[in-house]
Amino acid sequence: MASCKSCGPGYKTPLDAMKGPREKIVYLPCIYRSTGIKKPDYLATVDVDPDSATYSQVIHRLPMPYLNDEIHHSGWNTCSSCFGDPTKTRDKLILPCLISSRVYVIDVGTEPRAPRIHKVVEPEDVLKKTGLANLHTSHCLGCGEIMISSLGDACGNGKGGFVILDGKTFEVKGNWEVDGHAAPFGYDFWYQPYHNVMISTEWASPNTIRDGFKIEDVIAGHYGSKLHVWDWTKHTRIQTLDLGQEGLIPLEIRFLHNPRADQGFVGCALSSSVFRFYKTEDGKWATEKVIQVPSKKVAGWALPDMPGLITDILLSLDDKFLYFSNWLHGDIRQYDITDTRKPKLVGQIFLGGSVLKGGPVKILEDSELKSPPEPVIVKGRQVPGGPQMIQLSLDGKRLYVSTSLYSAWDKQFYPDMVKTGAVMLQIDVDTKHGGLKLNPNYLVDFGKEPDGPVLAHEIRYPGGDSSSDIWVVETDK
Repeated sequence: MASCKSCGPGYKTPLDAMKGPREKIVYLPCIYRSTGIKKPDYLATVDVDPDSATYSQVIHRLPMPYLNDEIHHSGWNTCSSCFGDPTKTRDKLILPCLISSRVYVIDVGTEPRAPRIHKVVEPEDVLKKTGLANLHTSHCLGCGEIMISSLGDACGNGKGGFVILDGKTFEVKGNWEVDGHAAPFGYDFWYQPYHNVMISTEWASPNTIRDGFKIEDVIAGHYGSKLHVWDWTKHTRIQTLDLGQEGLIPLEIRFLHNPRADQGFVGCALSSSVFRFYKTEDGKWATEKVIQVPSKKVAGWALPDMPGLITDILLSLDDKFLYFSNWLHGDIRQYDITDTRKPKLVGQIFLGGSVLKGGPVKILEDSELKSPPEPVIVKGRQVPGGPQMIQLSLDGKRLYVSTSLYSAWDKQFYPDMVKTGAVMLQIDVDTKHGGLKLNPNYLVDFGKEPDGPVLAHEIRYPGGDSSSDIWVVETDK
């Protein structure tokens, strides 16, 4: 699982990771909450080896012991932040639950193709020791601990704090943040020790998102629009960057992979924009909008203006390309970020969405397209929903895509997908000049699962990937 087993987990540098082995399997959570099927969520193991007899099939399913967890994102017990420590082994997948607030620790080391549950951290323990609930992003830390972001508190109000798990026992140790420094909202985060900084993002309170999306909640200020800058060593919130109406619902955040980089990008879902954040000469942090996806004026939809809804964002390990998904418009975009202040669109592909030709939504005004995209059919299956979670191969040549965002929003915006199940696709990437092309031989149809159609979410590689691993270097200041 590592390029140098005697050197600890992961890879020494992001460029070393690009030389790592091709992915053979991937893990992704499958969710039954909001589907009407009374079954627990499960972790699917999918074969992505084109030379395998079970290519593009689910080869193992690990059901959780409870209903309605909404397992969502995942992380590792240790990663490239611990490279150089031979006592560390990447063998446990961390599965925080968005709704139940449990944390499942999954043993993927004993048998990678057939994971098993190692430990369950109950929500009562999380709440008692941290006062936090509704858990989202999990990152491994260089010290060996595990850090998980939260959306709320015991009552479902917004509270952007961080849970620390012991890296060996997986017991809850307490809060990462200093008491009184939790943010009003929470979601994702990324740290950069070289600059002594961590930056976190905002979605909304659990009470706001639990059962679906209401535009009235946006108007009332119940959704986030800010980035929070933290002192990495003192664990205090030192700056707040308000993105305003152009940066509503900032979700996934990515520093450049270069561990000395002082900049990165964040995708803002509702505003369908990408902001660059960067360190200024005086040591503060600032932002600038660098990409804007125009809304489409439509009829036959929930609102008169349909945003692209940027829901996932990735950077290639060489920091050359940025990718994001427009869940509602139905496309994935590839940008050359050689000039981080002026990203250049070099690739685009449509994979479903809400504005398909012949669909119920009529486009009244579209500044980008002359006509609606055609429905996409792979192996006889029309792609349901829109492209959502994306994961890039280490070498940057393959992009994997799943179509479920969050079960309550899936049910609201893509009810047919809830009935027929999500899918997972694979895109071939031109890493020289830019360009995206659908692989017609790859389809995982989650509508054919044993317990009925299911919603598949974030994709994770056993050996780490561009959204799980963070590289650190010693400061030379």
